[in-house]
Amino acid sequence: MSYLVRPSALKPYSPANHTGTSNLRLIGPETGARQVEVVLGDVEQGRGALPHAHPGIEQVCYLLEGSAHVEVDGERFEMQAGDACFFPPDKPHVFQATSKRARVLVIYAPPYLEKPENVRK
Repeated sequence: MSYLVRPSALKPYSPANHTGTSNLRLIGPETGARQVEVVLGDVEQGRGALPHAHPGIEQVCYLLEGSAHVEVDGERFEMQAGDACFFPPDKPHVFQATSKRARVLVIYAPPYLEKPENVRK
């Protein structure tokens, strides 16, 4: 196990309930984390998370680059780079890139632990 994570050494995966999205799991069981998971996502324009919810899991999205349209539990807003949003457990949400590319840092607690090999591509 290594505590240093180099994104270039990770295998990207396309998450379920998303289109045009490539994720890298930066922090998770592989780094010894048990209570948190951190994912780096790249989202193509007009693509992103379809309506879904995460039972029992809190999610934070920090927009590193680009812009995005977000809906969470009926609230709608536009995100710009540097903005953060919170998706409470069990609340439906949508995330769609409105710029050519959106780069987002996602934090799950407890870990979501979606397994790339189990995701339909």
